[in-house]
Amino acid sequence: MMLDRPVPLLLAGIALASAAIGGAWFSELGLGYVPCMLCLWQRIPYYVAAVPALAALALLATGKGPRVLGWLAVLLALVFLVSAGLGVYHAGVEWKLWAGPAGCGGRVELAAPSFQDFQKSLQKARVVLCDEAPMRVLGLSFAGWNAVASALVAGLFARAAQLFRRA
Repeated sequence: MMLDRPVPLLLAGIALASAAIGGAWFSELGLGYVPCMLCLWQRIPYYVAAVPALAALALLATGKGPRVLGWLAVLLALVFLVSAGLGVYHAGVEWKLWAGPAGCGGRVELAAPSFQDFQKSLQKARVVLCDEAPMRVLGLSFAGWNAVASALVAGLFARAAQLFRRA
């Protein structure tokens, strides 16, 4: 059973996290959803997690280091608890349960070669508000699904850490 073996749990957590951040990038680049500031904040834990996840994969490839793998799994669990918290915060902003940051908007193209080009890019910029979910699937926005995915990933890493410590 997978739940009593740390390596499959660790790999499942890395795979799910990779799919989640890949989905965020696909929704932006492939489907045209412009992320708001809170959406971009929610991506930061995924980028932070890349370093310990790659270190864990390198250790797994050598077949050594269960103790270090356990600590990396603890670190990854903590990172994804933060990610889940950011998702819950953003979903709460979308549901108007609490206020979000005052200056929450989308991206503006900054690579304009001239001032006139920059002005044109400002006119085309889409303002994306943090308190408006662009889409909901089964009642959850992107932020809500990030909270669910991050909590699941954190649980996978926490269980892997527990099992690595026993090894």
